[in-house]
Amino acid sequence: MKTVIQRVSEARVRVDGQIVGEIGKGLLVLVAIGPEDREEDLKWMSDKLWGLRIFGDETGRMNLSVEDVGGSLLLVSQFTLYADAARGRRPSFVGAAEPKVAKKLYGRLVEICRTRGAVAEGRFGAMMEVESKNDGPVTLLLER
Repeated sequence: MKTVIQRVSEARVRVDGQIVGEIGKGLLVLVAIGPEDREEDLKWMSDKLWGLRIFGDETGRMNLSVEDVGGSLLLVSQFTLYADAARGRRPSFVGAAEPKVAKKLYGRLVEICRTRGAVAEGRFGAMMEVESKNDGPVTLLLER
């Protein structure tokens, strides 16, 4: 599993011009599922997302988690994180899980994350417009 995590003051996802997911303060998480990903990877990622101490405390030091600040997660499926563009000019996506498998595991990640707090999501497989107002900016790459 590969993720790009951005600390945001707000973010939203639109499909066909309609907002399908929206958060205020929290984390925008682009999620790509790989063919080797399992349930334990989803639980690990959920714990990591809710527990990452990347929000400022009273001194401005990154010492608080999204859970600590009462924030939310916006999860967006993004198989293109598995792009391999080392050769040629068109990326290959053979490193990503098959869509049927990825959809099931992505959905399960959303469920697991929702047990800890507020979670919004994009629409798996849809052409999405993602808007965000980065806070910092703070952006992390995380793989499992």
